[in-house]
Amino acid sequence: MAAEQRTKRRKARVVRSESEKTLRPITGYLADADSNGLDRLIYEKVRLGIMSALCVSKSLSFSELKNLLKTTDGNLSTHARKLEDAGYVTCRKSFQGRTPRTQYSLTAKGRKAFTRYLDHMEALIHTTREG
Repeated sequence: MAAEQRTKRRKARVVRSESEKTLRPITGYLADADSNGLDRLIYEKVRLGIMSALCVSKSLSFSELKNLLKTTDGNLSTHARKLEDAGYVTCRKSFQGRTPRTQYSLTAKGRKAFTRYLDHMEALIHTTREG
């Protein structure tokens, strides 16, 4: 019984090793030494939505982003804060009359990170379709 289990584990290791040999780098995408591939910060759905929306707009208000992404105040502010902490997004707060207004815009660093993310995704799609 123990011998059978060892054989099954050994076969599983062999299969895993063979599949690892077939993996190859994606042509057309060069990762930074420290990026380790896909930018995990942008990868999350709401943050990807924020980055996409800000990439095509000079700036958007908190309300505009909230309506566009159909998310809650807390969810949007949490994700926007993570992007802001990374230096991808700037947040400018002001008042319009007595109403607070928060405007978000993409930084140069954020635009570069988003472009790299899109390049990586395009390389993945191209490689998958070739396969």
